[in-house]
Amino acid sequence: MHQLRHILMLVLVASTTFFITSCENTDEEISELNKRQLGIEVAKEININFTTGGKTKAILTAPLMLKEAADTPYIEFPNSIHVDFYNEQEVKQSTLDAKYARYRENQKVVFLRDSVRVINLLKGDTLFCKELYWDRNRIGNEFYTDKPVRIRSKTSQIDGRGMEASQDFKNWYIKYAVGPFEFGASEFQ
Repeated sequence: MHQLRHILMLVLVASTTFFITSCENTDEEISELNKRQLGIEVAKEININFTTGGKTKAILTAPLMLKEAADTPYIEFPNSIHVDFYNEQEVKQSTLDAKYARYRENQKVVFLRDSVRVINLLKGDTLFCKELYWDRNRIGNEFYTDKPVRIRSKTSQIDGRGMEASQDFKNWYIKYAVGPFEFGASEFQ
């Protein structure tokens, strides 16, 4: 019995010592530990189908997706992104490509950069720019930028700074266009 009490006393002292020494972390160390535990989720060969009312509206593909669960959570596509956009009849209308994209979940805005290209497959108009925002809350002007842009159509090329466009890229507006402008001869006759 005496030996059992002695063993229990040793266990009690050892566990108390363990708890006292384990509580010596600073607030910064605890914060850093929490960050490491949250970490980044990694997914490869992404294929996301966005639907409305059971109809495909867009299909996003990317080789790599990183999801950061930080104070301001975001999803990052560091190695490229491709999106096909579809109309109500589920016919592909336009495509979007960029080498980098970041989506801030709380803002619902995608920031695209590096070799951004949007193509209207029906009209043949193509947008080239270095940076573009894609905000689905801006109905009719989902794409916008204040950076330099170039739009090529079948008959012209327009350079400018700042642009707004619909997601299907049927309608677009360059804020500060610069020339020269090329038009087909029949447009002014």
